[in-house]
Amino acid sequence: MKRDQKTYLPGLARRDSSAALNRESWKVFQIMAEFVEGFKRLNDIHPAVSIFGSARSARDSHYYRLTEEIARKLSDSGFAVVSGGGPGIMEAANRGAQAGKSASVGLNIELPHEKGGNPYQTISLNFKYFFARKVMFVKYAAAYVVLPGGFGTLDELAEILTLIQTGKTAPIPVVLVGSEFWGGLIDWLRDGMLAAGTIGEPDLDLFQLVDDADAAVNAIFDYYEGADFDTVIGEQGITLDI
Repeated sequence: MKRDQKTYLPGLARRDSSAALNRESWKVFQIMAEFVEGFKRLNDIHPAVSIFGSARSARDSHYYRLTEEIARKLSDSGFAVVSGGGPGIMEAANRGAQAGKSASVGLNIELPHEKGGNPYQTISLNFKYFFARKVMFVKYAAAYVVLPGGFGTLDELAEILTLIQTGKTAPIPVVLVGSEFWGGLIDWLRDGMLAAGTIGEPDLDLFQLVDDADAAVNAIFDYYEGADFDTVIGEQGITLDI
């Protein structure tokens, strides 16, 4: 029997297309507001480093303490530190940064397992939309430091590498911290993706792997040795096209 084009699937409510379009159109203004607020509040934080990692890391864990140390060293060296504003590694990043000399930035988003932002933020923004928040992680960063994490951390890492690989953002340091945690992924990138031809040999040079705070900080400073950060950030802003 030919299906009537006006027949809806069982349980699927009819939609008022006009009302739905109006609702979706108004979301554009909400999205614009998040971008405008982010650009306004973060315009003067450079140079900055975005730090990613698990919300589930306990305060007495090795990686929490290591993140706090990295963030403190970066902050005392003149880098603002940007995190997702939540608990775990994000809290450690903000905590270390706040104890240092530079800004501690939290890009907060409400999630079921993350109730409110951590209390160590000197600049705090709240987002409804993941994609607007992700732009703020990228736009002002002179480097990325990626600690062990879950799907969200993998998502952020993959996006960063994709943006650099495709030239949508300037090449900047991507520092993975924790060879025990990241080693298996790196082996798979080499033995799986590279072997299959889905990435190229140079793509494995888009990131560095370290295990301690000094190595993480030095990787960033070595990359920019002799560079003018105002020039770097200016080029980043011009290049960013996402």
